[in-house]
Amino acid sequence: MQLFENFSPESKIWIYQCNRPFTQDEIQNLNITCKKFTDSWTAHDIKLKASFAIIFNRFIIFCVDEKIEGASGCSIDKSVHLIREIEKQYQVFLLNRTQVAYIENDHVSACPLSVFTKLYETGKVNLQTVVFNNTITQLSQLNSDWKQPLAESWIANHLPVLNK
Repeated sequence: MQLFENFSPESKIWIYQCNRPFTQDEIQNLNITCKKFTDSWTAHDIKLKASFAIIFNRFIIFCVDEKIEGASGCSIDKSVHLIREIEKQYQVFLLNRTQVAYIENDHVSACPLSVFTKLYETGKVNLQTVVFNNTITQLSQLNSDWKQPLAESWIANHLPVLNK
C-alpha cells in the first residue's frame, strides 16, 4: 500500500482510528467531507499541500507535506475540530487512544486495551499478532512502522503478563 505518493517522506501524518468500521455509505460521505477539508486546509492563510486516506474502512489519515508549508497549531486544531464533527455525525470514537486495532483472520478488529490484554492472556492474540501503531507522525513511517508485531509495539509494554 503506497499512500500519498506525491508527498515527501518527511510529510506529517495524523492517524485517527475508528472504534468500528465505517459503512460504504459513510465512506462515500467521508471522502467528500475530507476532500473538501484538505482542499481548503490552510496555516496562517497559506494553503497546505494536504491529502487524506480512509484505510481498512476504519482509519482516517491526514497528510501535510511540510516541505511546502508546515501545519501550525491553529491548522491542526481545525483538523481535530473536523474529527470531532465526524465523531458526532457518525456516533463513533476517533480520538480514543486506548483502542487497539489488530489484524485477526485478515480482518482489522479493534477493542479497548483492557479487552486486548484479556485476549492476550487467553491466547486469542499472541506476540506475532499484527497491531497498528497510530503514534507514528511521518509518512516514511507509514509503510515501515504502522503495522507491527505485538512484541515490537508500544502495546507490549502494557501487557501485565510480559511485565512481571
